[in-house]
Amino acid sequence: QVQLGESGGGLVQAGGSLRLSCAASGRTFSSYAMGWFRQAPGKEREFVAAINWGGATFYADSVKGRFTITRDNAKNTGYLQMNSLKPEDTAVYYCNAGVNVITRAAGTYWGQGTQVTVSS
Repeated sequence: QVQLGESGGGLVQAGGSLRLSCAASGRTFSSYAMGWFRQAPGKEREFVAAINWGGATFYADSVKGRFTITRDNAKNTGYLQMNSLKPEDTAVYYCNAGVNVITRAAGTYWGQGTQVTVSS
């Protein structure tokens, strides 16, 4: 069992930056691939980025070059650095543990989500 909790969301102007954090507790976090997903109003939840236990990273085309996913296994924490934010990045962002980095299918464990709003 893994419990996840996101923080770091907020309101930012277009072109700005935010860093999301995902704190994990429970079973060994480092053994799981960790990912971020987002859901905008009226849309389905979509894959944003993932990082496997070895540090390899994977990104959706829409965020490649702007977002960076990292993890600190010693702190049981994952991060999503978001730069050059656009209004279309506005969504609730969810942390996920156990994501399949090849298929980008979500794993079992979810956080509660954190709202990111980008104003134009």
